[in-house]
Amino acid sequence: MSLATRNGTGSVDAPVSPPKVVRQRRVRPGLLGLAVLLIALGGLGAAFAVTSVRATGSYLAVARPVEVGREVTAADLITVQVAGGQGLRPVPAGRLDEVVGKRAAVTLVPGTLLTLGQVTDNPLLGPDQQQIALGLKTAQVPARQLHPGDKVLLVSTPDRSNTGDPAAAGTRFSATVIDMVSPANDDKVLYLALPTRDVPAVVALTAQARIAVVLTEAA
Repeated sequence: MSLATRNGTGSVDAPVSPPKVVRQRRVRPGLLGLAVLLIALGGLGAAFAVTSVRATGSYLAVARPVEVGREVTAADLITVQVAGGQGLRPVPAGRLDEVVGKRAAVTLVPGTLLTLGQVTDNPLLGPDQQQIALGLKTAQVPARQLHPGDKVLLVSTPDRSNTGDPAAAGTRFSATVIDMVSPANDDKVLYLALPTRDVPAVVALTAQARIAVVLTEAA
């Protein structure tokens, strides 16, 4: 490049600025690997979310109340769609025939999913046994929740109006829990399998509110 002088002596060459060299940033291999890993994890997370949403299955649910010990019919059940319910272990709708005809091992509540543990082929009452129901206050129950198969002891309490009553000494009756339900008033109804010979005495003591329940063995 040339420049003209003021006195007309001609032009002289002006110094030329050297070109600027732009240094390129070096990408660290560690950061590059981390970026690739994060992208991969993001893709896996999205795939898992889509899979979870799509993992919808047909399962059996309770349509109407079924008392403990009663035979389950197809009309007692409905089919519902549940997404991501694998951990609940409900009965698939395709196994309806395996459930119908079995007896309810516990009281089946409408609107709940059915599990295989709620039905049974085994008789709930053994030989020479009968079922009774005890209405108890919450404070009279020996555990927060009694389960089918728990062993309990029914103990008679003293009759304050008759000190000569032989049952005042604390007569004991062994029983097995069939089920326990909680009505709306927060009381408890305890269903028990009791030897037939003990049923009249326990019923009489229950009518007099003279029975106490003791848990002796958990199922």
